[in-house]
Amino acid sequence: MKVCVLLLALPVLLSVCVARSPYQAVLQHSRIRGRAQGPNVCAMQQLKGTNKKYFTNCKQWYHRKICGKPTVITYECCPGYEKIPGEKGCPAALPLVNIYNTLGVVGASTTQMYSERAQLKEEVEGPGSFTFFAPSNEAWAALPTEILDALVSNVNIELLNTLHYHMVTGRLTSEELRHGSSFVSMYQGFHVHIHHYSNGIVTVNCARLIKPDQHATNGIVHVVDRVITAVSNSMHTLIDVDDDLETLGMAIAAAGLTSLLESEGQYTIFAPTNEAFEKIPKETLNRILGDPVALRDLLNYHILKDMQCAESIVSGTPMETLQGTVLEVGCDGDQMTLNGRAIISKKDHLGTNGVIHYINELLIPDSAKVLLELADGSSVATATKLFVEAGLSSHLTGSEALTMLTPLDDAFKGRDTTMTPDLRKLMTNHILKGQLSSKSLYDSQELETLGGIKLRVFVYRNNLCIENACIAAHDKTGRYASMFTVDKVLAPPMGTVMDVLKSESRFSVLVGAVQTAGMTELLNQQGALTLFAPTNEAFSAMPPADLSRLMRDPQQLSTLLKLHLSEGILVSGGVASHSRVQPLEGEKLELGVRNYTVYVNKVPVAHADLMATNGVVHAVNAVIKPLPPKVDRQQNDGPAAGSSRVDTKSFRNNEMFQKVVRSRSSRTMTQ
Repeated sequence: MKVCVLLLALPVLLSVCVARSPYQAVLQHSRIRGRAQGPNVCAMQQLKGTNKKYFTNCKQWYHRKICGKPTVITYECCPGYEKIPGEKGCPAALPLVNIYNTLGVVGASTTQMYSERAQLKEEVEGPGSFTFFAPSNEAWAALPTEILDALVSNVNIELLNTLHYHMVTGRLTSEELRHGSSFVSMYQGFHVHIHHYSNGIVTVNCARLIKPDQHATNGIVHVVDRVITAVSNSMHTLIDVDDDLETLGMAIAAAGLTSLLESEGQYTIFAPTNEAFEKIPKETLNRILGDPVALRDLLNYHILKDMQCAESIVSGTPMETLQGTVLEVGCDGDQMTLNGRAIISKKDHLGTNGVIHYINELLIPDSAKVLLELADGSSVATATKLFVEAGLSSHLTGSEALTMLTPLDDAFKGRDTTMTPDLRKLMTNHILKGQLSSKSLYDSQELETLGGIKLRVFVYRNNLCIENACIAAHDKTGRYASMFTVDKVLAPPMGTVMDVLKSESRFSVLVGAVQTAGMTELLNQQGALTLFAPTNEAFSAMPPADLSRLMRDPQQLSTLLKLHLSEGILVSGGVASHSRVQPLEGEKLELGVRNYTVYVNKVPVAHADLMATNGVVHAVNAVIKPLPPKVDRQQNDGPAAGSSRVDTKSFRNNEMFQKVVRSRSSRTMTQ
């Protein structure tokens, strides 16, 4: 019966654990970190040079940073407890008093004073049950003087209305302040809006609860870090009436997003000001404003699916936009950041269906850009310049479906970038017909360039390559075209493997050897081959007599050359550590990469990726030899394989064995 009871109770226990709110989880962690200081002590992280404190989670505890700024650990009584002189920690529970008196002991004495001035004291002292989101003393002090004067001088009516807006009928603990919930305030039925974030931060109308769950006999007090105001307008209305957002309002109407911003929801808008739009080149702005698809993508890129108040952000976090990609929303001290940049000029302009943060720069997603704009980055500046110099600007700014292979700047080191007819042709062959995604490419696929040639796709375990150039970054998908960033300047195939060898004088000895061995047809025929091609230097390193004998022996030559030749095309970017390939003759070749150099059987590749229509050639300055067989450690250190039979005769003659046999315990066991 006890087992049954336990089994029945287990789901209840689990549900209680799962139901614990994020705030309670953070509070529990702060208790654990503070318990060495005594009972009911919570560890807090305080931003250096400020009064801002946070209950600490595990990540913050070890990083000792909030919003990129260092913190110091302080210890104070957990909510609901107080110190006793001479005793360690906070052993005493705070005595329960009414809300009015509670305000005086939890750092909200200014709210207490204004409650008396507004004739609210009797209400919060008397019978009833209330939840009071009480502004801290610092919150009142932060109000502009003219606003505070207006509140307290208008026969106390405005002050009373303001305080009533901070109150809700009924007792609501932090557990009941669920994310996205709203409650009717005691001011004319206006709602207060709650957000309970996964990092444990709880806000009401974007004001952070800095001292939650301060219980009273007639309710509960949550101390907040700012004075909140009633929310009555949708985000669309807020944008529509703000002159600083006039251009944004017109763009929203043109994109057909008005109904979205008027509907129910919990959105976050990073609203570009008129100034932000003016910073964009007029040609670019007019193109986007005149393209409904690009305009909608641009605006949706400024809208998050969820509501994020500024106080909820304590570190950089990727957040999904309505456009489908992510923005990194973070903070740097008091400043809120987007993609690492402090471009937010106003925070927490609250509407009934979300929050607006003003930004002074326009965010343009890749999906609204043309190729030239996609390539606007320091890591591909050289390639971008060469595309323009090659006369390809019309392709980079037009509406053609294209894919541009853009080499990194490092790929051009040591190369002459003076524009010539050959370089112009090469850059043209870096642009593929059709808008592609790297995820849709497959091995041996052929892609046609603007120059009319075909490029092959090679898929390896560690890389995806187009000819010799391997993809080095995520795709950038623009309005009409895509950009693949690649690690090398493209080397389109130039004839067969045999043609490649004949085109370079350093392979003249190898060409003669191929012909003597009768392998010319093999290197000319269609197929897929990888040749580690010994240069003249490699052959000259051989003893002259051995070389002379080798060059007169077709059979021996064929065997040697086939050790350097394998089926399949393996470019240098496809070589991983401890790769192995099977040559046409002999044991597998072992390949690896050290300091960006490919090695084959410990021989460095001097020049990689000479592309051919039927394969690839890698030049080596030494003739490749088979590696010595590896000795298995067990075979080397232990008994030889097949010799597991024990020599029982010598074992029985062993002195220790005989002592065991003669022992009393041994005789007992054998009886």
